[in-house]
Amino acid sequence: MVRDEASFGQLLDATRRFVRDKAIPREAEVEQSDEIPADLVETMRRGGFFGWSIPESYGGAGLTTEELVFAAIELSQCAVAFRARVGTNTGIGSEGIVVDGTEEQKQRYLPRLARGEWTSCLAITEPEAGSEASNVRTIARRDGDSFILDGEKRYITNAPIADVFTITARTEPGSKGAKGVSAFIVERGTPGLSTGKPYRKMGQAGSPVGSVFLDGCRVSAASIIGGVEGAGFRTVMKALNKQRIHLAALSTGPAIRMLELAVEHAKTRAQFGQPIANHQLVQALIADCRTEIFAARSMIVETARMRDRGEDIMQEASMCKYFATEMCGRVADRCVQIFGGAGFVADYGSIERWYRDVRLFRLYEGTSQIHQLNIARLTLNEAR
Repeated sequence: MVRDEASFGQLLDATRRFVRDKAIPREAEVEQSDEIPADLVETMRRGGFFGWSIPESYGGAGLTTEELVFAAIELSQCAVAFRARVGTNTGIGSEGIVVDGTEEQKQRYLPRLARGEWTSCLAITEPEAGSEASNVRTIARRDGDSFILDGEKRYITNAPIADVFTITARTEPGSKGAKGVSAFIVERGTPGLSTGKPYRKMGQAGSPVGSVFLDGCRVSAASIIGGVEGAGFRTVMKALNKQRIHLAALSTGPAIRMLELAVEHAKTRAQFGQPIANHQLVQALIADCRTEIFAARSMIVETARMRDRGEDIMQEASMCKYFATEMCGRVADRCVQIFGGAGFVADYGSIERWYRDVRLFRLYEGTSQIHQLNIARLTLNEAR
């Protein structure tokens, strides 16, 4: 870590207090209303949550990757919607501008994103471009000093409430794959850009996800991130490599919370005349959870440190995302098992909600299967 340890410790303490004192007591309210109450969003704004990884020179906290993952592990121990509300500003919605934006773009967008005044999102996925993210069909046609965008993006976190969209589109007619793809910054209110209603989802209530529609959407050529045509996919991958470490951390916090709930239940639930925590098969479930959480956390912290040293972490980031999200799913399953029938009943407690909420982690920002292929490809390339 590069900053004063005391000041970062204060940030972590403030995050823990928010999670325990403000967010957790109102998780049921978020689940029922399918939104985070405005007063809690304002609390996160005042607390600087939206600007954690935005440089200090643009109003953010300027956290290193290592600091970011420690903070993310703390924040993600409350309902997923809270971290999702700030997550696009902290991660993929701003990172492309941070790493490749022009100075003018940084000055216009980053301070507002850091303050939480604007909410951002990254729009890559399309009807025919999901795991095959480079199969971009959205077209950006040059018209003088402007581009006209036409296409559709799907499954975009925070799209229904976003003010700023990073949108990938093909600027080179006839190109295929990553070649000829540019990344545009488009503001809500631009004619031709609209968003659909939030989807009904399996879990993660309070975190709006929806479609983005582009119908003759005219934007200035100056809205291309970095002002360079055809570099959009590289920009997105830079953002995703960091975000995969971030998401791995955001999958570890829920695992910690679920194990905490399961241990508390195991110590108070009695069967055969004693707490179920005394039964060895329950202890085995607890031991497996604790061990895998430790393994994921260790991988994430080491990879974050590698990134902060400027090392290539493409493979390590992929391994972190793959292992941590799968780990979180296994922990969720074991914890429901520890709860028994009570783990299946939503009226009893929150473990049922957590089980549904964490399922998405293994799908977005690269499915587990895509990461398996990526890890294998890089390993085989090393062997050559």
